[in-house]
Amino acid sequence: MKSNNRLTAAALALAFALPGLQPALAAGPARAWESAAGAKDEVVFALTGDSIINRRLSTSPAPGADRLFDLIRKADVAFTNFETLIHDFDIPPAQQSGGTYMGSPRFVTEELEWAGFDLLSLANNHTNDYGVDGMRSTLRALARTRFVYAGVGENLALARAPGYLDTVKGRVALISVSSTFPPPIAAGPQRKDLRGRPGLNPLRHTVTYTVPQQVFDTLQELARGPGSPPPKEGSDKLSFAGATFVVGDELSISTKADPRDIAELQASVRDADQQADWVVVSIHAHEAATPADRSQPAQFVVEFAHAMIDAGADIVVGHGHHQLRGIEVYKGKPIFYSLGNFIFENDLVAFQPADNYEKQELPESALPGDFYTKRSKNDTTGFPADRRYWQTVVAEVIFASDRTLREVRLHPVSLGFGQPRSRRGQPYPAPENEAAQIFEDLNAVSKPFGTSVTVRNGVGLLSWK
Repeated sequence: MKSNNRLTAAALALAFALPGLQPALAAGPARAWESAAGAKDEVVFALTGDSIINRRLSTSPAPGADRLFDLIRKADVAFTNFETLIHDFDIPPAQQSGGTYMGSPRFVTEELEWAGFDLLSLANNHTNDYGVDGMRSTLRALARTRFVYAGVGENLALARAPGYLDTVKGRVALISVSSTFPPPIAAGPQRKDLRGRPGLNPLRHTVTYTVPQQVFDTLQELARGPGSPPPKEGSDKLSFAGATFVVGDELSISTKADPRDIAELQASVRDADQQADWVVVSIHAHEAATPADRSQPAQFVVEFAHAMIDAGADIVVGHGHHQLRGIEVYKGKPIFYSLGNFIFENDLVAFQPADNYEKQELPESALPGDFYTKRSKNDTTGFPADRRYWQTVVAEVIFASDRTLREVRLHPVSLGFGQPRSRRGQPYPAPENEAAQIFEDLNAVSKPFGTSVTVRNGVGLLSWK
């Protein structure tokens, strides 16, 4: 359980909130949302997915939101992926972004502190939406808080470095990695005669497509186009359009993590394992097993997660896909391949650069609301049209003090699918019908990993082999 000072601050924040905006308790047994935290011989982690925050949480009218945040506050350690930037829109936007150009008000750090979070991962595809200046502005804002964060830095060594949180239950290390990013935002190594490149902690990978001979021959013809080096005659391997193609009987896709990145990230984990009692590794990954099935993680992400636990990590927590992916227990340690969205307010960012308006073929007179409405075709496509982007869980992971995994409890959460833009995106305990959908989805995506979820008193309990 966290310090009394922190709980007192949370109580004061609630006491001074406007009465008309106090969150109401949802119907149902309160015991379903009681935290397991409190036992002296165990450590409780509360884990969430992506947080894109642009409104205050402390005045949320969402039903039962207070019980949800109490769960997070009572955990010994609470984590979220901070998928935004903090600046005043006085910084030029980058030429390329992660989609929505992110920028959040400075009060969001106060709100995440109020909510009970300790650890923030920063490595994600929005790190460079406003260039290096946007990253530095965010770091300056976070430096004024009590958060522990990791995943970006002035060079590769600093981006790979763990952040450390001291708690009454021991010291916790956080390493934050992203496999999804525009290439220019990967941090670069420092030399004795030249500074390193600021950016995020990267996990690179290669993609190999297996195609029938006829398709391979067509690709070879395309590769002989103007300006391209001719392919080697008789070769059954072709590098073309940023990918590798090989000949096989059936169409398939395989991915492999960059071995140098894996080795360096394992070194970071081993170092953290010597310096801390617990090691959490965060991975931001959009990549999927196949284009046809985006519910499963890419092969290289599974390879990465196993390698991190082999090196000494206690938890690997994934996000980035914006939907739930499966849960695996590997060598007694939990891997969450994606915890989806926890706070999802990407269509409430105050401003967007001209580039995004041009992509939607909007006139110069268009304003942010016009952009978000056009992009989603008035909420009929993309994120607003799919309930799975608005349903998630808070994962409560309970370890014995000797680092043995005791229990994984999954608390179903709704973000208000179908609500107007001004109301959706903030978390609250899922109603019974949504909770059933969440657990059904989670069981389906976890089955390949040999885990399943049973429901007791509204809370999912993970079973593993």
